[in-house]
Amino acid sequence: MNRLSLTLLFVAVFLLLVALMWWGYRNRARRQAKVLPALPTAPEDLLASVRSGAAETVLPPSTGVYASTVTGASWQDRVAVGDVGFRADATAHLLADGLLFDRTGATPVWIPAGSVRAARTEAGIAGKVMGRDGLLVVRWAVGEQEFDTGFRADDKDDYERWVPALRALCSNQTGEGHDGE
Repeated sequence: MNRLSLTLLFVAVFLLLVALMWWGYRNRARRQAKVLPALPTAPEDLLASVRSGAAETVLPPSTGVYASTVTGASWQDRVAVGDVGFRADATAHLLADGLLFDRTGATPVWIPAGSVRAARTEAGIAGKVMGRDGLLVVRWAVGEQEFDTGFRADDKDDYERWVPALRALCSNQTGEGHDGE
């Protein structure tokens, strides 16, 4: 084989692998769409007030990277329905009504206060390993289905305030304390 043939063979194999990955992700989205409940959407008036700076927040906003949302069954089972499984720059806003991840170039992720179950720090989520306590992970539920959403703050010191505030938010909604595990 000459160099051109090897190059064309390599490109063909590469394109085949990319197509197989796309096909697998598309099939995962189809399977999940049948079994996962519809995720909540952020109310337009809330988005407008947060973006204008008029919203009353529990904590100052935290900038960083929204890592992804996974099902509660496994930290590797990324949600493929919609775009909540994709990484994006984001600003996290903790409000009395819930948690908003206002993502750049993607739809906002809204977690109503009544859905929050726990908060903790973790090393990684869905193939994104950030180091010890590198991610803020929020456990939340829609109906009986639990989800974990990961956020990597630009300032890791934010976690010292966010984890207790999120735990207080979920205990205020349920009337009981959570240990975050």
